Amino acid sequence: MIDYYETRSQPITRKMVWQAYQKVKSNKGGFGVDKMDWIALDRNVKSHLYKLWNRLSSGSYFPMPVREVSIKKKSGGVRKLGVPTLLDRIAQQVAKTHLERIVEPQFHDSSYGYRPRRNCHQAVARATDNSFTHSWAIDLDIKSFFDTINHELMMKAVGHYYKDKWVLLYIGCWLKAGVVQQDGSYVDKMTGTPQGGVISPLLANIFLHVTFDKWMEKHYGRKPFERYADDIVVHCRTERESIYLLKQIKERFAQCGLDIHEGKTKIVNVRGSSEKKYKKSYDFLGFRIEPHYTKVKGNGKRILPRSVMSSGSVSSVLDKFKSIHKRRVSVEELARELNPVIRGVINYYCKFWSYHTHTLWKQLNKRLQKWVKWEKRLYKKASIRWLQHKYAYRPDLFAHWKLVRP
Repeated sequence: MIDYYETRSQPITRKMVWQAYQKVKSNKGGFGVDKMDWIALDRNVKSHLYKLWNRLSSGSYFPMPVREVSIKKKSGGVRKLGVPTLLDRIAQQVAKTHLERIVEPQFHDSSYGYRPRRNCHQAVARATDNSFTHSWAIDLDIKSFFDTINHELMMKAVGHYYKDKWVLLYIGCWLKAGVVQQDGSYVDKMTGTPQGGVISPLLANIFLHVTFDKWMEKHYGRKPFERYADDIVVHCRTERESIYLLKQIKERFAQCGLDIHEGKTKIVNVRGSSEKKYKKSYDFLGFRIEPHYTKVKGNGKRILPRSVMSSGSVSSVLDKFKSIHKRRVSVEELARELNPVIRGVINYYCKFWSYHTHTLWKQLNKRLQKWVKWEKRLYKKASIRWLQHKYAYRPDLFAHWKLVRP
């Protein structure tokens, strides 16, 4: 009979490994440097998981290097991810589940990224609310954060909250695991934690919790902020406060081995008054928080903040619809292809209100009209009438038609 709660020199059970396997598999993901995919792993899953548990529980586990993968950024350029092997991801999930129970209750209330029961919408809502009471904001960008984390300081931060040697041992191994680049060459990793690892977001949260969150709480407790991983917005009441606090944050990050991206970090004047010209809005998690003239009963107009879809997000979504007019399929098939994307945009960007997305949906309707023009060989007015006729009989054919009809 198999004892799923058996432990050896390290307090790791087979059940912990099995639960980690199920969690990692549900998130899918590609293979690592050993090229083992989920089909190959599942073919002999019991043997693979037993060997992994045996190594983890006996202290003889050593991770393989990560595989470098490049993805395009919305703002241009590429972001390099480090993809561990499937078995290394399962091992990381074992440690993450164990460590998260200890550190999660310690995290700051203004931290939202990669945490249970917290999401982007909560962070954006808090940022908008704080802009009502604070006319100025500091939009912080940390330069190459995941690539520049100091390993020694990271281990010190983790060790402050957790003392079990096996967790510290394996985290140290994952931090030092090298990278196999896209050309096949191997590079040692002296700083940073690879994006793509299961445990990397938790380690990043621990590092910034010590570096920034607790420091802000201790020294500037009255200054509200929102942090989603390394995306940070700090709120101030005056221009002078903003300038001073930004200087102090730069010094703090420098002490912890981090650099502020000067070109992307900025002071934003949301609703304040100043002789100097500042940006009037800032982007946060795909939204733009900006001032807006609003009619107030008895007081005429007032400038109040609101959150809308950022221009970068609009461009990114429109890129996904760029070539639909060239698709030679039926309108029903086109709707099946586009609706998952449309619903995703509606679910995320229309969480608070939907009117700010109407320009986007009008652009999509124009592209659909262009598709009708090409596919049905109709003139412009006739193609518009064709779409309107389709809407009359199938108003739910495209998910965005409930917001903006053709």
